[in-house]
Amino acid sequence: MATHQIALKSGSIPAIRSRRASRRLAIGGALLAGGLALTGLPANAATSVGATAGTAAASSVVQCTSRADPKLAAELAANITAARASRHDTVAAWVDAPKYGITCQYNGSEHFDSASVVKVIILGTLLRVAQEQNRYLTSTEAAEAKLMIIKSDNNAATYLWRRLGLANLRHFLSLTGMKQTQLGANGYWGLTQVTPHDETVLLTRLTAPNSVLDNNSRAYALNLMHEVISSQRWGVTAGAPASVTWHVKNGWLPRATHGWRINSIGAFTFKGGWYTIVVLTMDNPTMAYGVTTVENIARVVHHDLNPTVKPAIPPSAPSPQWGKPDEVIPALPSAP
Repeated sequence: MATHQIALKSGSIPAIRSRRASRRLAIGGALLAGGLALTGLPANAATSVGATAGTAAASSVVQCTSRADPKLAAELAANITAARASRHDTVAAWVDAPKYGITCQYNGSEHFDSASVVKVIILGTLLRVAQEQNRYLTSTEAAEAKLMIIKSDNNAATYLWRRLGLANLRHFLSLTGMKQTQLGANGYWGLTQVTPHDETVLLTRLTAPNSVLDNNSRAYALNLMHEVISSQRWGVTAGAPASVTWHVKNGWLPRATHGWRINSIGAFTFKGGWYTIVVLTMDNPTMAYGVTTVENIARVVHHDLNPTVKPAIPPSAPSPQWGKPDEVIPALPSAP
């Protein structure tokens, strides 16, 4: 495996835009087709290209790997770095695009307060428990799950968190292979510690056939994530073309230290494939600042993976709901 480090200075990084459509696969509409193999995270024995972060907030590098397309890997590494160049928050990200043979990571094993992205873990656990009990969701479970995902309802999340219990949640994490995730203590699910790596593993279990969640469970979860209300569709959806179907869950939470946590995870499915984007942030002075950081990264990823297709989802306009915490947590003396 060849590794190249590309030194890129903050504020002076050119955005590399490729128009070589011949080496891209045309993306159709629709949902994913079955039969896709799970991808390794990250891909071993791949060509790897890195680009330095160029900010005071992070000293890591954007590392992209590809067996099939090292030039695309280099473009993604440079463009993600460019998207970060003028930002001053703390960021971690992971991109997984099996159809293109691409994996990118940036501070991929760093922990962040989950805020409401943990609700996808709660949903996955609920679906796994129902599978193991060989039953459908009850009407109450289905109603609470829908509220929890499409409206990010906190009461619904608390109800399901308590109903499932930590043993079932840990069992799901173990089955899924999310070894870096640490569940929030004392019922504070929003303080679950997540990493881009583990969130990508979770999204992979929702998009590709696997032994943890069956096809019906995966389709159910993805459909809910596609029905998120309009005011909560910001984040990694920005820049997505109309030829993919988006599935998103966001989280937003301010704390006394390190400011706003602004997190966004999403899967983008199309005929014959899918890709995922995870961006976790903190040290944001406002919610809007963090949303901009996330969307800067998302737009270059969507563009580089779909260079001949116009983006269908523009950058988000601030919503009246922005600036209101997604949940309320107590002040903790040991807060990071």
